[in-house]
Order: sequence, then C-alpha cells, then structure tokens
Amino acid sequence: MTLDRRHLMKLGAAFAPALIAGRVWAAPQTRTRVLVVFLRGAYDAANVVIPTGSDFYYQARPTLHIAKPDPANPDAALPLDADWSLHPALKDTIYPLWKAGQVAFVPFAGAGDDLSRSHFETQDTIELGQALQGSRNYGSGFMSRLSATLSGAQPIAFTDQLPLTFRGGKPIPNVAVGAVGKPGVDDRLAGLIRQMYQADPLGPAVAEGFEVRDEVYRTVSAEMVAANRGAVSPKGFELSARRIGRLMKADYNLGFVDIGGWDTHVNEGAAQGYLAGRLGELGRGLSGFADEIGPDAWKDTVVVVVSEFGRTFRENGDRGTDHGHGSVYWVMGGGVKGGRIAGEQTAVAEANLNQNRDYAVLTDYRALIGGLFGRIYGLNQGQLGQVFPGAAPKDLQLV
Repeated sequence: MTLDRRHLMKLGAAFAPALIAGRVWAAPQTRTRVLVVFLRGAYDAANVVIPTGSDFYYQARPTLHIAKPDPANPDAALPLDADWSLHPALKDTIYPLWKAGQVAFVPFAGAGDDLSRSHFETQDTIELGQALQGSRNYGSGFMSRLSATLSGAQPIAFTDQLPLTFRGGKPIPNVAVGAVGKPGVDDRLAGLIRQMYQADPLGPAVAEGFEVRDEVYRTVSAEMVAANRGAVSPKGFELSARRIGRLMKADYNLGFVDIGGWDTHVNEGAAQGYLAGRLGELGRGLSGFADEIGPDAWKDTVVVVVSEFGRTFRENGDRGTDHGHGSVYWVMGGGVKGGRIAGEQTAVAEANLNQNRDYAVLTDYRALIGGLFGRIYGLNQGQLGQVFPGAAPKDLQLV
C-alpha cells in the first residue's frame, strides 16, 4: 500500500541508521503487543523441538538426527524435559528464554483440516483463518478481523506486499525488512574447479557433476522461492529484527512478519548444515527483537511463531525432508507462562504418525491462536467468533 507522510516518518525513524534526535513516539493504546512470525516453506519442526525420548526418531532419521542431550557434546540437543529437546543452534538465543520461562512450545499444531501439503493453499488457509469447508473470502484475513475487533489497535506488516492475513478492513501500513536470500551456490569457485580438472581424466566427470548440481539447484531453489512468497530471508530477519522491535515498542501493537527459506528437501543437515544455519539466524533475530523491546515492554509482548505445516518424519533419500502435516508452534514473551511443552500430545512412534508419514495435528491453529487472543485481550466468545468464525478457542493458559 502507499504510506502517508505520518507512516513514512515513523518507518524512516526506525529503519534509518540512527533515530531522529529528540523525537519521541507515542506508546500504543493497547497494552499488549502481538507479533506473528510466519516461517514460510514449512520448517522441519521435528529437528528443532526434538523428540529425543523417542527411539523411533533415531530410526527414522539415520543421518539427520540430533544427538541426545550430552553436556560434553556441543552438537547434542538441549534438554527441555524428559521427552523433548531443542536444536543446539538455539543454545545462546532461545534456550535462555526457555530457562527463564518465557518460551512455550506447542507440538502437533497446525491446520488440522488442511491435508493438501501445498505451500500456497495451506499458507492461505492459515492467513485467512477461515473454515476450510465452503468458499473462501480472500478479502478477509484473521489479523485484519482481529484489528477491527480491538480498541486502539495499531497494526503493521513487515512484508514486501500487504499479506493476506491483513486484507480487509481499514488500510494497514506494510514495509519490507529485507530481500529473500539466495541459497549459496558459488559459480566462480565451480568454474575454477572445472579449469583445474580440465586436462585431468576426471575432468568430464567433474563437469558432469556440476551440471547435475546446477539442475538440482534450479529445481529446488525454484520451489523454495515460490514457497517463500517474497518473505525476508532468516539472515534478513536477523539484521532487521531490532528495527522491528523498535517500531513495535514505539508505535505499533499488532505486527506480522514472514521469513522464507524453510523448504528442506535436500541436504538439510543435522546439528550443523543448512537448517542449523537458518535456525541460528532466526534465533538471533528473535532474541534481538526481545532485547530491543526491553524488559519492561517484553512483559507485555507476545510473539507467536507458526509455519504452514511440518515435514515428513522420516528423512528422504536426498538427506532432507518433504512436505508434512503437524508442526510445532512457539509462543514467546516476558509474560508468557513458558518453560513447558503445551497442548495435547501423543507418543512419537510409528503407529501414531499421520498417514504413516508425519505428525498429526492435535491442536488446530485457530483454536490455539484464538485461545491466546481471548486471554491477551479479554475477548468473549462472540468476538473470537468474528476473528475465527466457526472455531472453538482452546485455552492453553500460555499467558
């Protein structure tokens, strides 16, 4: 959308190298700030909040698994409770917040009635927040409906274009926080290696190998770019999160940001590798956001991290994971009743997989987020029904 002069001044102050001296922005009227973080591309939740108490996890992921907690092993998982652990890439960022009781994880969460395993369809499902049955109203997203329900809402989208979730209702400002990062493929180095082997008997095989690599890259990266839908890269989010925090602290209380780069079909990695790198960037971004907000405002801030679906529980033949169903959602904030795994759970075993391939959804996203909104804003059943029509909220007492 086109930003008016007032919005441009505010955004410029937050995204400039330094704040405009002497300018003080008014605090939001609504006390609690909410930021929804959408991980586009379906992140591999089972290798982030890890079921280290499950023997089946280690059988299903012979190359992708994370070692059980071991203080002597820097690549080992970080214990959360007897059954669950956290990826070591989050040791210095999210894990301290967990220990402080400011992060809760909700496994087996997602769009329960959407089994399409389509990035686009399920992203739309979640952003709209409407029942899957019947026709969809693409001009009415759930965060727009929430904004209309609240008194004193000051919404903003940190996206290149206005996201579906904020469509409908009054005009909402949006500002891009970075560009989608291209996966690292160093063509210059590949050319040097080709030249080095040009006169060698292995030359043809080396050249063919790079051709195969390039074809795989084109296929996989094309899907990832499409799945990201213009979302900022995890690195871009890391660099911009403090600026987002500055804006949320100063003048906005209802935000949305999407982060791409989570479609891990090939060479996902385990404790190290592609996924670990993206998690490190995400963790630093989220902890930087919390730090920039400051301890007082952080007590009145709730961050909800979602993704369209999880990934297949078993690793595939390319040492990656494919489109799944159930995921793990995060709820963070200084006032969050965290340090726990929340929501309905089932044993992580082959017999309990959805369609013998992925996590089931035991906590629907509308029930979870609706329950959160009910507690945060004191919304009654009728008001929650306007935000998530036809959905019964589930109060997990996270705030």
